[in-house]
Amino acid sequence: MTDPLVAVRPWEAPEVTSWGRLPMNAVDRRPGALSLDGEWRFQLLPAPDAAVVGTWSTAHVPGAWTLQDTDDRPQYTNVRMPFAEFPPQAPAANPTGVYERELDVPADWAGRRVVLQVGAAESVLLVHVDGRPVGISKDSHLAAEFDLTEVVRPGERSVLRLTVVKWSDASHIEDQDHWWHGGITRPVLLYATDPLYLADVTVRARRDGGLRVDCAVRDHDGALPDGWYVTGDLDGELLAQDAEFDRFNAEDDRVSDFLGEARIHATVPEARTWNAEQPELYGLTVRLHRADGTVADTSYHRVGFRDVEIAGRDLLVNGERVFIRGVNRHDFHPLTGRTVSYDDMRADLVVLKRFGFNAIRTSHYPNDPALYDLADELGFYVVDEADIESHDHAHEIADDPRHLNAFVDRVSRMVLRDKNHPSVIIWSLGNESDYGANHDAAAGWVRRHDPTRPIQYEGAAKRGWADPHVASDIACPMYAPLEDCVAHALSGEQTKPLIECEYSHAMGNSNGTLADHWAAIESTPGLQGGFIWEFWDHGILQRVSDGRPVGRTGAGLYDNGVASPGHRWAYGGDFGEALHDGAFVADGMVFPDRTPKPAMYEHREIAAPVRIRCFRHEGIVLANHQHFRGLDWLTGTWELALADGRTLTGPAELPELCPGETAAVPLPFEVPADGGEAWLTLRVTTAADQAWAPAGTEICAPQIRIRAADTPRRPVPAGPAVEVDGEGLLLHPLLTAAPALSLWRAPTDNDELGGTARRWRAWGLDSLVRKVVSLHHEQDQVTVVAEYAGTTGVVRHRQEFTAVEGGIRVDELAEVPEEFDDVARVGSVFETVAGLDLLEWFGQGPWESYPDRAAGAPVGHHLVPVDELFTPYLRPQESGGRHGVRRFTLSAPDATGLAVELDEPRQVSVTRYRAEDLTAVTHHDQLVPRAGCVVHIDAAHRGLGTASCGPDTFPSYLVAPGVHRWSWTLRVR
Repeated sequence: MTDPLVAVRPWEAPEVTSWGRLPMNAVDRRPGALSLDGEWRFQLLPAPDAAVVGTWSTAHVPGAWTLQDTDDRPQYTNVRMPFAEFPPQAPAANPTGVYERELDVPADWAGRRVVLQVGAAESVLLVHVDGRPVGISKDSHLAAEFDLTEVVRPGERSVLRLTVVKWSDASHIEDQDHWWHGGITRPVLLYATDPLYLADVTVRARRDGGLRVDCAVRDHDGALPDGWYVTGDLDGELLAQDAEFDRFNAEDDRVSDFLGEARIHATVPEARTWNAEQPELYGLTVRLHRADGTVADTSYHRVGFRDVEIAGRDLLVNGERVFIRGVNRHDFHPLTGRTVSYDDMRADLVVLKRFGFNAIRTSHYPNDPALYDLADELGFYVVDEADIESHDHAHEIADDPRHLNAFVDRVSRMVLRDKNHPSVIIWSLGNESDYGANHDAAAGWVRRHDPTRPIQYEGAAKRGWADPHVASDIACPMYAPLEDCVAHALSGEQTKPLIECEYSHAMGNSNGTLADHWAAIESTPGLQGGFIWEFWDHGILQRVSDGRPVGRTGAGLYDNGVASPGHRWAYGGDFGEALHDGAFVADGMVFPDRTPKPAMYEHREIAAPVRIRCFRHEGIVLANHQHFRGLDWLTGTWELALADGRTLTGPAELPELCPGETAAVPLPFEVPADGGEAWLTLRVTTAADQAWAPAGTEICAPQIRIRAADTPRRPVPAGPAVEVDGEGLLLHPLLTAAPALSLWRAPTDNDELGGTARRWRAWGLDSLVRKVVSLHHEQDQVTVVAEYAGTTGVVRHRQEFTAVEGGIRVDELAEVPEEFDDVARVGSVFETVAGLDLLEWFGQGPWESYPDRAAGAPVGHHLVPVDELFTPYLRPQESGGRHGVRRFTLSAPDATGLAVELDEPRQVSVTRYRAEDLTAVTHHDQLVPRAGCVVHIDAAHRGLGTASCGPDTFPSYLVAPGVHRWSWTLRVR
């Protein structure tokens, strides 16, 4: 007999979005539910209509089978679908997972309504109990519920089968930029209710204390019984005593014998309002009573009193214009893919909170329900995004009526699930799906159901940022040039808030000009922030020996962003797939193990709640850059770094400042008259435990220079003669490779994908040929002039080596021809002997920084082992640089080594790798560190930008042709 669920072939029927699935609602049934997670019997079939055989393996639920040692491996594509079929077709080779387990329904559930909840399944779910068809669901990122009351018997055992079909018509609208998986990726639950139950609860809590609770009531047995009623309490106080209570009568056109509605109105005096800085929550319990007063059902909600509105071109929270310091976030884990535990989600948000983020866009689908609970608790503004992305076939699908039901279904179910979360301030209709009638239909449903929140959709906004006739209430462009955003805000034509849904693409060594963006945002009315792409590098932990993902057993095989020996972070193409988009999946602000990349410190500083505005004779002017909170939750320490090596510290007393206020505070100590250049840093920490940070956690470190550097004095010539070889290369006992000209860097992802590296290679900058033009000796000086020939141009390089007391001064000049109009760097590179393993420097740090990403690295005295200077971006590339270095030393354990003094603050890097070492490999397990150090001193270094997906760096951060001069002094310690 043909299975009726299989007979309708739902994997290729776009008109079938569900069958037998219960309506979505906002009643949380997780508390008290029976978990069905764990090991299930499992078979992976080649197609959904293939026969189940007698041999079973096991699979863990929740979890993707693509990460559980099956032959169906993860695959990464960005835009392209991983199969050739056009919508709505699915490929014939269609992996299908069959999950089975025994289902023991508790005997005391007799007479109750029994419901199965499958948290998420990719991409089509078929449900059977004892061979009987129960239902179908599509939508890989929202739960599906099925009423099992008629197919199970309490106290008896049944067999539950969940069949998951990987590819379907739905896959064409789930074409998000992340790994393709298959399986049941969120928890599976079984719960029971009384036949009389709360079908939905809608909570609306305003900042003035107004509270409205709408309840929908159903009865499983049919008609509603007489006499039922609803009560509620807030933080234990019964609302019904002081509240207006409505139960609509039978004549009301909003009710019927099968659906009852009740409403509670209340006003909470002096309600504590919710916002991302102070996420105040109340506990609301709603109870459904039978006529005799006994409780049939309850629903618990955490309520935040807050308003969201758009006034003109400003997005307001509780009447305040707030900056959106956001990040895009996928559900991701390097061992389990899209299956993420509560603890992991909390750790994600804790990291974001500590680095100054206040907003999340759930790219590009509704995230796990626990994430919204955590956002409510910890304080985040959430753009909740529907599970719609049809990137490869966007134009065809946007107006295709065959997909109309799917668009409305996915958007409406998201809203119904998440509508009671105060953290959710904006609904998003999806991502990169063009714009058409299907979007307008979904937007219309949202506006009718929830008029309390605005809607955004980039596909609509790109039709015109000020167009009033599109579905988006917010202009939310993607990677718009900053100058275009500023011009729009100044044009007089802006009608909507401008908040970029994606900007500053974090692929590899990236996020250049982030501080420039925020300087413009904070100073330009009409600009209100945006969302960095993205939080995670989506590297999957992989065994190098057999190329398989490690799966759930891999805990402890990575640390500080680095996979352990024998393992690596896999990206597109590493699982043998022919169609893939490479390392484009590694584009996050943190590594796959949640280790922050250096760019996180940049963001932390530009989002600092406390800023140093300026230095005056009467003291330091401090500013509170928060929207709602004072500074009483913070404390601080002053730190004065002097160029002569001294660092003075002392406690800081922060003034009482309301948001937006400034105040002058006296200098913490008398600045020594000597010591040269001086920098004052305010290290701000939490004064007491926060929900996301223990007391003493550093929040920011604003800094100001209070004394400029002395005019450097050139070292007096003295000492033994300089030695060079026949090619004019310096001979030195601590150097294994003499200082040479460098114009090349191992291309970053931005360099490669933005096309700059292609130009560099065409010019031959990666293989310059050196020829000595002249070599001139004097008593204590050697002058070498050489030409470095590329494919299309020649760079003339002059080095003047002068013996000075204790060392050698190197004066350099490079003439870069006009055809080399944008090079990576102009500077010197040399290599040292082994054993110099500790770098100490005065300059910006301690973490990596570059010319257009240096705001988060304060000037000071820093000490870091050489092996920790390199940043292990998933695809090896230029990294480890430090900006604004004045001097540095490389030391052995006995403190011997070399010291370098620079003529002015320069870009410096010290690592174990040559640029060609990094360029030649694709993963870090292929790198072999050199025993000595590779040292770069750059007169000029190109900015990073974000050109892998977005604008390149600004012209001011490019290295132009012309004459470049720099000098440095090398001494032996």
